[in-house]
Amino acid sequence: MNILILEDEIPAYQKLQKCLDTFFDEKTSISWGRSIAEGSELLKATNYDFILSDIQLLDGLSFDLFDKINPNCPIIFCSAHDDYLFKAFHTNGIAYILKPYSQNDFNKALEKYQSLFKQGNYDTLSSKTLKALKNALQEENTNFKERFVIKKSTGIQLLNATDIALITASGDFCLVIDKDGKRHTISQNLGSIHQQLNPKKFFKINRSEIINIDFIEKIESHFKNRLLISIKNYKEKVMTSTSKTADFRKWLEG
Repeated sequence: MNILILEDEIPAYQKLQKCLDTFFDEKTSISWGRSIAEGSELLKATNYDFILSDIQLLDGLSFDLFDKINPNCPIIFCSAHDDYLFKAFHTNGIAYILKPYSQNDFNKALEKYQSLFKQGNYDTLSSKTLKALKNALQEENTNFKERFVIKKSTGIQLLNATDIALITASGDFCLVIDKDGKRHTISQNLGSIHQQLNPKKFFKINRSEIINIDFIEKIESHFKNRLLISIKNYKEKVMTSTSKTADFRKWLEG
């Protein structure tokens, strides 16, 4: 069985790979792409039995890839979007696994989709459906997240997005530093959280960190065209990646 995984986050890819190994008794061949460009080359070269795909890839939306190359196999989307887009998927009968998911959630999605495909009830994605999904995503992204629900051992806490100073990736989860330097955990990956935040306030300075402009205390030049950033009430300095520095400078100017 040939399976394609389209996922830009390495920990998320590793989790999908583990779920597949647990689900299938037979030997599977797994290909992996992190971008539209890589996905396009893989789809041109190989026919797959099904695809597991995130929505946001390194160079754009997977929707654009499937609009360009429509594979004749089931596609199961895996993402943390749970509002307008989640409703749009259900309305159009498209398989969707909401992150963070368990092995049981994963198994149910695959069993359901295998059944539909074998019965001939699977419809490939049309341009009309993909357009509807992109519109739903755009509508969701214009409503930026105002607060996050934080689960603590003592109960549930609400954390306002405006009180977040720094977000650091940690596998399927993220560590959040608030305005007072306190640490919290959010059960979403960095890419998903980034899509929900106001881009005028938050910037992804490298692959694993997002900062809030309101909590930047000092910026220093560093070697290899990188910048060191001091965050209020946070002892450690964070650093832009070389590829992000130019965009970060422009973002600072507004």
